Amino acid sequence: APGQQLVISMDTLVGGVHFPVDTNPADIAYKSLAVNLSDLAAMAASPAWFLLSLTLPGNDSRWLSAFASSLRQTADDFKLPLIGGDTCRGELSITVQIAGTVPAGQYVTRQHAKPGDLILVSGELGNAGLGLALKQGRLDLPQDLQTHCLLALNRPQPRLELIPFLREFASAAIDISDGLQGDLAHVLKASHCGAMISRDSIPVNSWIRQQQAYQYALGAGDDYEICCCLPARHRGEIENWNLGHPACRLTVIGEITESGYFLREGEGLVDLGNAQGYQHFD
Repeated sequence: APGQQLVISMDTLVGGVHFPVDTNPADIAYKSLAVNLSDLAAMAASPAWFLLSLTLPGNDSRWLSAFASSLRQTADDFKLPLIGGDTCRGELSITVQIAGTVPAGQYVTRQHAKPGDLILVSGELGNAGLGLALKQGRLDLPQDLQTHCLLALNRPQPRLELIPFLREFASAAIDISDGLQGDLAHVLKASHCGAMISRDSIPVNSWIRQQQAYQYALGAGDDYEICCCLPARHRGEIENWNLGHPACRLTVIGEITESGYFLREGEGLVDLGNAQGYQHFD
């Protein structure tokens, strides 16, 4: 439309990589859209339409029915029409290409963070990583936390409510898909600057805090929360946002610096200069 710009993103979810192969097909359908909507939110773009490429190992009518029903419901919930796509035979994978619109010049990228900017994250980090570790039998969690973490893994909430805030105040943003430390590194590389973040400021559940298991918040990925930067003069706007949006609370975890990338742990510093998120080819 006149005065609008088009934003495009695409994500692929592969069985056994992005979700366990026994994941409920309804959850797979939901997540395939949610992770793409999260990309749009990070760019401050409103969803417009999507395309679907579906690769299946076989024609399982019950699996397809559950997947299609959930996909339709999720698309309807987000008022997001499916306009085309493709279906192939092969290893299970779902690729969604999504389009969004944003008023000209108001889109947000990774490129404009400046020294002195505050670094914020939405919501709570590490829950999806705990959910995956639980499902894979790598750890045990208190019963009251298990459902919460599995829900975070299978049904991430794209932070579309943040779009107006990001358009107005953010200098840079990214969604946290591969882990906070790696995804923030992408912002720093694109913006040609550094960062100092505080481990104890990262919003996590009480189990992570008690167990000092911050690796799930820093590197596990699959959170699909938003990490954004904004000038410190807007600190009051963060407080206003949090008053009106307790379910999508923004937490200041650090500050953009001229160079270097460090995590403060108590009195010590950890160099994150070589930090990476999930790597498909390691």
